[in-house]
Amino acid sequence: MTQLTDHPVSFGNVGKTRWWHRGLFASQTGYVLIALIALIIIMNFASPYFFTEGNLQNVAKNFSFIAIATLGITFVIITGGIDLSVGSLMCFAAMVTSMVMTALSTPGEPLSQLFVHLGSDGKTVVANVPGLILLVSVLCGLVVSLIVGLINGLCVAVLGLSPFVTTLGMLSIVRGLAYVISNGRGSFPGGPDADYFYALTSGDVYGLPAPFIYLVVLALIMALVLHHMRFGRHVFAIGGNEKAAELTGVAVTRVKIAVYVIGALAAGLQGIIISGWLGSAPANMATSYELNVIAAAVIGGANLAGGIGGPLGAIVGCVLLEVIRNGLVLAQVNSYWQQTLVGVIIIAAVLVDRIRARMLA
Repeated sequence: MTQLTDHPVSFGNVGKTRWWHRGLFASQTGYVLIALIALIIIMNFASPYFFTEGNLQNVAKNFSFIAIATLGITFVIITGGIDLSVGSLMCFAAMVTSMVMTALSTPGEPLSQLFVHLGSDGKTVVANVPGLILLVSVLCGLVVSLIVGLINGLCVAVLGLSPFVTTLGMLSIVRGLAYVISNGRGSFPGGPDADYFYALTSGDVYGLPAPFIYLVVLALIMALVLHHMRFGRHVFAIGGNEKAAELTGVAVTRVKIAVYVIGALAAGLQGIIISGWLGSAPANMATSYELNVIAAAVIGGANLAGGIGGPLGAIVGCVLLEVIRNGLVLAQVNSYWQQTLVGVIIIAAVLVDRIRARMLA
């Protein structure tokens, strides 16, 4: 007969995980962040110019030029989708913005009559609202981005087409339209609001590049949406198990369309910012940028199978790629090695994530 005692039985090993399976180390983003810190320390000893104020500003500005688009595509990747059209859309949105800005500021153009006319003294008179032409031009660039994202979302969510094939086709369509409207030539922001445009896209605020400030604000908004709002929970649910999400009442079609629109708007905004930095929107602008954007998201921990991702990982992935690029430049290494190293890092990141998943199993 078994005798019962008053001493409770302790199961100390139940519910506990090892330290490398908890907190920061429970995600790929944590390992990448550690690798980034180690790389920064190495670069500090390798080059006396790395931690100079000018170089750090360049790093902050340069990684911001893909990070905003990376935030957008992370939404898409979390749902298990992909968007290969972001690079072409950057170019198209930037080109539309600069062409509209120039057209609205040129007397004689049909639309310019709303903003520019000849005064009684024969001189050109511009609309009395400073920045109005800039606002309308940027909105035009974002509207075409929204339309492209809406088409992508409808094809994927409503028609059931493959995200890879749909966005690959859109990549060619949008790039072709950019060549059509520009005849293969670049466009330049012009008019009375051009100075405002350059200040907002490539200027500094208290020593911080404007694109970096936009990135921080958008990353905070993304974190709020993904982790504290119902829409964010639905995005993760679709990526985790789309059928189960649909059975629990998630509006799968609407959410999937929304994430493609978000991704397209982020890409369009990114392109507009880059054109301000370049001073123009060339027809070949942002060629192959979709690879860098997707690479940064994946390196930062976004899972192409869906269900995993976030703003911190997206930013960490972008910073890592830029630090490597900057380090190669400072070390005077052939720039062609950059693409090779990006490929190696992508494979290494996926491998580390696979090993981590097996250890947790």
